[in-house]
Amino acid sequence: MRIESLRDDEIFVFGSNSHGMHAGGAARFAHERFGAVWGEGHGLHGQSYAIDTMSGLEELCVEVAGFLEFAKRHPHLRFLVTEIGCGIAGYTPEQIAPFFSGAPENVVLPPSFKALLVEFEQ
Repeated sequence: MRIESLRDDEIFVFGSNSHGMHAGGAARFAHERFGAVWGEGHGLHGQSYAIDTMSGLEELCVEVAGFLEFAKRHPHLRFLVTEIGCGIAGYTPEQIAPFFSGAPENVVLPPSFKALLVEFEQ
C-alpha cells in the first residue's frame, strides 16, 4: 500500500528521528508532500504525524501509545500508518505491530501489521 495523496481528513503517519531530520524514506516523503516540519520529530504537522523510531524500541512503544491516544481524541481524522520502524530503524513488523494492539478504528495499519495483530490478539 503506497500512499501518494491524502484526502483532507487523512494524516500520513511515519517514522522519524527525535531531531526531525527527514532526510530519507517515508520521513522525506512526509516532508516533501504532507507538511512534516524539518526539526520536528514528534507529533502532528500539516497532514503528517511523526513517531520517533530511532531512539530505541522502548521509546518507540511510548511514542506509539501517545499517538494512539491522539488518534482516539481525533475521531474525525483518519490516520494512515506506514510500516514505521521497519526501514532505517531496522525493526521487524513482528516487533512493531503489537504496539498497535487496540488501535481505534480511525487508525489504518499496513497489511503486515494487521496480519500480525490478528495472530497476536487471538
